[in-house]
Amino acid sequence: MGGMTQFGDLLGPPPTRLTGDPEAEDALAAGEDPRTVAADHPAASIAWAELAERALDAGDAVTAYAFARTGYHRGLDQLRRHGWKGFGPVPYDHEPNRGFLRAVAALARAAQSIGEEDEYIRCLDLINESDPHAAAPLGLA
Repeated sequence: MGGMTQFGDLLGPPPTRLTGDPEAEDALAAGEDPRTVAADHPAASIAWAELAERALDAGDAVTAYAFARTGYHRGLDQLRRHGWKGFGPVPYDHEPNRGFLRAVAALARAAQSIGEEDEYIRCLDLINESDPHAAAPLGLA
């Protein structure tokens, strides 16, 4: 059973579990402005995801799109450094993965808001391929 992923695929890659950015996560949890956190920790997807979600809540889909795309790309960089090859599980239940997954979900919502349906579908596919149980807690189900 050692080679089996939590998603039951014996032949697939093991789940990728990011190490996160504890300083950025702690700053956000303490209520620090996400703009300051993003400036101080530009590689932290969680800060960009927070900015994107706030922009979406404010009705600014274009700004949300830019923040979310930044968080998505910073997350891809982190995933690749952790051995991810562009596919395979990225479990939502592993807290440090949530910054990336939240950025992808925010990008999906922002893309849909501006009528970029192809991007919306790509983001949904990535979420579902990363963790088939992530869409609901990310607000996409």
